[in-house]
Amino acid sequence: MDQVIQLTNIVKNYYVGTVVVRALRSITLDINKNEYVAIMGPSGSGKSTLMNLIGCLDTPTEGRYVLSGNDVSKMEDNQLAEIRNKEIGFVFQTFNLLPRYNALENVKLPLIYAGASKHERIERAIEVLNDVGLGDRMDHKPNELSGGQRQRVAVARALVNRPSIILADEPTGNLDSKTSKDIMSLVSEIHKKGNTVIVVTHEEDIAQRADRIIRLIDGQVETDVRK
Repeated sequence: MDQVIQLTNIVKNYYVGTVVVRALRSITLDINKNEYVAIMGPSGSGKSTLMNLIGCLDTPTEGRYVLSGNDVSKMEDNQLAEIRNKEIGFVFQTFNLLPRYNALENVKLPLIYAGASKHERIERAIEVLNDVGLGDRMDHKPNELSGGQRQRVAVARALVNRPSIILADEPTGNLDSKTSKDIMSLVSEIHKKGNTVIVVTHEEDIAQRADRIIRLIDGQVETDVRK
């Protein structure tokens, strides 16, 4: 299978004053194209740090990270931003929508950074909002939408650049159980269409939807199980 993510001996240290916090301790793992992976672990296990590294929001202290054939471990911030915008769609627990923008404007944003024309931006944003079932809510601002609808806007925004990887950080953390199921069904649909999906969660029922569960503890992989 094609490996879209290759992590080799990844170490991440943070410095709090003179104290070294070892967030990740020599993690080695590969994730294949079109895999659906859940990353689990208690608070402080390193799962958020690992997600930030996979998402090119941070770089490792040591080790090598190859993303879609590009060694990103030593890239500068502007190079990381370019790769991130092209390869990865993010879905956050807090939605991260701009309150003054309506759904369509929020979804169009990544396409502005990608240099798409105005016509392309509108056409593609409408397409993905229809895909997530919000074709009739495009002119609504976040405060006029329910939590589930806001997360659907966030999912549409994550998909708009046609990224190869969708990275979801506690995507149902702020939602009730019924809405959570709806959002995770949407994530499953995205996976079926060919995306690699990585979900960071502390909820067992969310993790069980994945084909593979990686459990972290104290910055190391405790178990890595494919179903």
